[in-house]
Amino acid sequence: MIRWFMLAATLAGFGFVFTTRSPALLGVGLLLGVGGFIGFVLALAADRVSANSRPDTAMASPSELAAMRKPVARAPTARPPSPPAATRPPGPKPPG
Repeated sequence: MIRWFMLAATLAGFGFVFTTRSPALLGVGLLLGVGGFIGFVLALAADRVSANSRPDTAMASPSELAAMRKPVARAPTARPPSPPAATRPPGPKPPG
């Protein structure tokens, strides 16, 4: 909702800039226009980020994070390790 107020401030500020003959109103209009435009862009970015963020309830708690960081103890396997695979002898070089 605030982005629409910022857009209105931008348009009003630039409207003052293009219609005034006073240097003071020109400065105020420029500040209002540029400030409103920057606020409008930041408000759009904030809405975009909040639309794509995860809710707080979906995030892991500190105790869950600590549990995930613990190393997992693996059960010993009963199967002995397999021998290394045999390597093929190099073949003849291709012609050329």
